[in-house]
Amino acid sequence: MPDPSLPLDPSTVVVTGGRPARSPGAPVNPPVVLSSTFVSTGVPHAGELFYGRNDTPTWHPFEVTLGALETSAHPALVFGSGMAAIAAALSLVPPGGRVVLPRHAYGVTLAYAHDLTVRSGIEVSLVDIADTAAVTAALHDGRAAALLWIESPTNPMLEIADLPALVAAAHAVGSLVVVDNTFATPLVQRPFEHGVDVVVHSVTKYLAGHSDVVLGAALADDPDLHARLHAYRTLHGSIAGPFEVWLALRGLRTLALRVARSQATAAELARRLSEHPAVLEVRHPSLPADPGHARASALMDGYGSIVGVRPRGGADAADAVVGAVRLWLPATSLGGVESTLERRRRFATESPTVPADLIRLSVGIEDVEDLWSDLEQALTRSAG
Repeated sequence: MPDPSLPLDPSTVVVTGGRPARSPGAPVNPPVVLSSTFVSTGVPHAGELFYGRNDTPTWHPFEVTLGALETSAHPALVFGSGMAAIAAALSLVPPGGRVVLPRHAYGVTLAYAHDLTVRSGIEVSLVDIADTAAVTAALHDGRAAALLWIESPTNPMLEIADLPALVAAAHAVGSLVVVDNTFATPLVQRPFEHGVDVVVHSVTKYLAGHSDVVLGAALADDPDLHARLHAYRTLHGSIAGPFEVWLALRGLRTLALRVARSQATAAELARRLSEHPAVLEVRHPSLPADPGHARASALMDGYGSIVGVRPRGGADAADAVVGAVRLWLPATSLGGVESTLERRRRFATESPTVPADLIRLSVGIEDVEDLWSDLEQALTRSAG
């Protein structure tokens, strides 16, 4: 490992983090340990390996590296999926407690939260996360919320939250704050620097980056919160396979290159789309006219690689665009090296306030001119 006293840029951390100790003949990459159990006698001490559901050494390099990227006091906790990590974070809401959630957020997060209203009596309040005054009011509407959940940018509307203001407002009434940092990644936004309590990721997306694993992660600075999330993972069996985590670490090595390339391409595509006659509306925080531009410019180190576009002609036109592309892949999920797109309201679980004609573009690392040529011909054909 590099000298921990030397400050390193995140683009260096993704390459150097989690490497084995340097010694003659040592491997450059950490090994995959495929074992469900470990030699153990007597009463296991803290940190001792004895059973794979509790801990396994292949998790550690990825967890240490992600913890360093997020500037967390503790290594990350890797989970078997992004939803497993999200469920662990929502387990911090006590039975009967209240959680404030963005009205536009990952649809399964919203579905799980509403499921908790039935199973645990939890109350869910939905807000426009970009409206700081409305969120602040919701935090103490009748009784203080136990937890504020933030996505910024939101999925799929790309709204930007005022993280410092919302964290201060939430902590003032005793609410925990969780940020789903999947869209931004720690290269663009580090929520712990704003005092957030818990950060979650769908590692499936940008961190692993190759659309070949399903994983999640949760991080907490506070040792008690970290211990509670660890206990949830162990007791619920929300664990990840060693080989999948090793693949995620390999993908993480190129995160800085992938994010830089895809962000630059996304900004250029958003600019061109905003000028296209077949386009009604474009959402990307890089656009000066975007509602989140000023806030993103002040709080983030970039604008992300997701673009929202609404073609003229409604949902039928949006479906026509998705059906006409040849290079872009019509698929759900996001954050891979390949560019994908989908009309979000094709899912019945999507928020009804998301426009029916909204296409979410996940911009990959292909040549920008090739991506634009494919989009442009699809828009032209949809306009008929």
